[in-house]
Amino acid sequence: MKNVTHSFFFLAHWPSAGSFGLNTDILATNLINLTVVVGVLIFFGKGVCASCLLKDLLDNRKQRILSTIRNSEELRRGTIEQLEKARIRLQKVELEADEYRMNGYSDIEREKANLINATSISLEQLEKSKNETLYFEKQRAMNQVRQRVFQQAVQGALGTLNSCLNTELHFRTIRANIGILGSMEWKR
Repeated sequence: MKNVTHSFFFLAHWPSAGSFGLNTDILATNLINLTVVVGVLIFFGKGVCASCLLKDLLDNRKQRILSTIRNSEELRRGTIEQLEKARIRLQKVELEADEYRMNGYSDIEREKANLINATSISLEQLEKSKNETLYFEKQRAMNQVRQRVFQQAVQGALGTLNSCLNTELHFRTIRANIGILGSMEWKR
């Protein structure tokens, strides 16, 4: 083992003019060192290389991104469906609200018309009742006036008859009435 390290040490001090040797300047030998490291990794890693690791990492990242995009798309579709359902429900509710509003307005108008009709009928009945009451009061007043006129006429006629009636006129009237009654019987 001592010989191997000694030989590496010897190579490090080898003159660089036209021969192979190790350069210990890290900054100048980065590309060479990286190539050697990649070669050693390929040799000892048996097919595992940086590009393969990088490819696997990128593939994994790509798969995660694609699954995230798929999940986002599914969520978006679900959200769109829920939005459409909500819009449909909103339209239904708006239609029902309009229907209730219109039914409410028509109910109010119907009740208003019914109230106006009932009030009109009540007013007509009151007017009719008033007119009937006035007519009956007028008839009663006219009957009272007729009765008074008739009583006064009868009293006046009785007074006139009593003052003008004598016995002879009385008998003549009785005979005329008996004659009228007799002729009525005769016609039968």
